[in-house]
Amino acid sequence: MYNRELITFIAVADQGSFLKAAQELYITPASVMNQMNKLERIIGAKLIERTNQGTYLTAAGRSIYQDAKQMMEFADEAIKKARQLAASEQNTIRIGTSILRPCKRLIDLWAEIDDGSLPFQIKIVPFDDNPAGLESVLSALGKQIDCFVAPCDSIEWRTQHNIFLLDKLPCRVAVPRKHHLSKKKSLCWSDLDGETFIMVRRGESAVLNQMRDDILENHSQIKIVDAPNFYDTSIFNECEQMNYLMETLDIWTDIHPALVTLPMEWEYKISYGIVYAKKPSKAVTEFIDSIQNSMSDKNTKKEL
Repeated sequence: MYNRELITFIAVADQGSFLKAAQELYITPASVMNQMNKLERIIGAKLIERTNQGTYLTAAGRSIYQDAKQMMEFADEAIKKARQLAASEQNTIRIGTSILRPCKRLIDLWAEIDDGSLPFQIKIVPFDDNPAGLESVLSALGKQIDCFVAPCDSIEWRTQHNIFLLDKLPCRVAVPRKHHLSKKKSLCWSDLDGETFIMVRRGESAVLNQMRDDILENHSQIKIVDAPNFYDTSIFNECEQMNYLMETLDIWTDIHPALVTLPMEWEYKISYGIVYAKKPSKAVTEFIDSIQNSMSDKNTKKEL
């Protein structure tokens, strides 16, 4: 990063001798002299006086020496800072977050794990829940984003990405507040007879495929309406506007103020966890391992 002639000049000034400077730099005295002559030609001023007793700096040389030392110290500090930033960037975990797929669960979990000694920094990266936004974040895994937390029963996701399971979330039913069922504490299958029920379309979720089959075979009075893709906020708006019912999860209880989330008598549960790249970086692998080890320790303590 430094000019070669300038480094040699500093050595000559510090050692007071071409010979000693050459020994320090592991070059020949002739090479030292050639470099000093070149430096003086470039600057256009005499920098070093040579005598039988050694060398000493001219006024111009002293000025160059002082400024060069400061420049080199500044450059050393710049290099140190850049290396620190590079090391920090390598251990930065970029966590995606959105309205329907918030990162709070993971952040809270990490706050319990990290006492400040773990070598990771967290960066929050927002994304949209619409189809384009979700597709974009999935494509960016391992590149511009490292992971996000979401319901992860998707058949496609399990094939194309890694998933670390955090929980199994009970399926619930979202009901518009103006609907006659909204005043109930919980629902049973007979409550849904004659109702229109919004679900993720077939093929996206193994659990919801089973739920759909159950409805078609055993509860034919329920009309199913397919959500065009995985849920975004527009589906919650449609549920309220059309006075439909909708399969939902507790994590979405506060998404829409005009909807209430009620438990249902079924046993359906959706996997919920961290979605990350199929070939994660070393930092992401260590991050996931830290979470896994912490959760294992907690489970062990519960069993004891």
